[in-house]
Amino acid sequence: MPACYAGPAPDALTGGPAYVGSYTWPAAAHDLGGFSGLEVTEDGTGFTVISDRSGRITGRFRRENGTITGIEAGPPAPLTRPDGTPLTGWRGDSEGLATGSDGTAYISFEGDHRVWAYPDFDAATPLARPEAFTRLQGNSGFEALAIDAQGRLFAIPERSGALSRPFPVWRYADGRWEQPFTLSRSGNFLPVGADFGPDGALYLLERTFTGLGFRTRIRRFTIDGDRVAKEETLLTTPLLRHDNLEGIAVWQDPTGALRLTLVSDDNFRALQRTEFVEYRLPR
Repeated sequence: MPACYAGPAPDALTGGPAYVGSYTWPAAAHDLGGFSGLEVTEDGTGFTVISDRSGRITGRFRRENGTITGIEAGPPAPLTRPDGTPLTGWRGDSEGLATGSDGTAYISFEGDHRVWAYPDFDAATPLARPEAFTRLQGNSGFEALAIDAQGRLFAIPERSGALSRPFPVWRYADGRWEQPFTLSRSGNFLPVGADFGPDGALYLLERTFTGLGFRTRIRRFTIDGDRVAKEETLLTTPLLRHDNLEGIAVWQDPTGALRLTLVSDDNFRALQRTEFVEYRLPR
């Protein structure tokens, strides 16, 4: 039986986001894994996940009293190249996912650092690729990808190049990339997912690995033009609270509260799991 559990977490008792629950999605039910990017529909019922092995799955959550209790999903489908053929190999390390208001999906890739657009998933449309993208660290490229209400893409690499160096944020609009601002770096946490919420704020999912397990941090940024006007740390979990959370989606539930839905990358390892985790923000 898939594991489903809910209840108060210590984080919720300190004034942070309230823990809603977690649902473990068995490997046999999706036949994929390695989920690194997540999008959830505005009403919180539908979802799309991408795997870092060039695959995607679309499905729906079953909920009881607001908590995920089951998943209905189609079979895995391959991500494609511009010519429509399936992506394979190291160039298919898909990590970040963002969906525009017109339904176009944008996916960021590590290995060969780039962002491609998928108007209908039949074939990819490559976006411009600045020379700076080729200098990103191996296996530490654009893990976090988000799109704002104006349709501008924001891509954040997993590493900044130095422990004391902020993370550069790249913004794509009108056919070109620019790097208008940075996000602070601290506590060994690295960006792995991002989303703009209905409130217009940028939510950044970060993780750190201690050798024994994972910790998760979520920060919220208010963006004013080309600068960060406000930064808040919403959640920092203790070791082993969750698995390797890498995807985040922010939406508004029927009560009007903001909901954070997260998904883990099991790294295709038997000792890890694919889990959906949810927190609710105080209104």
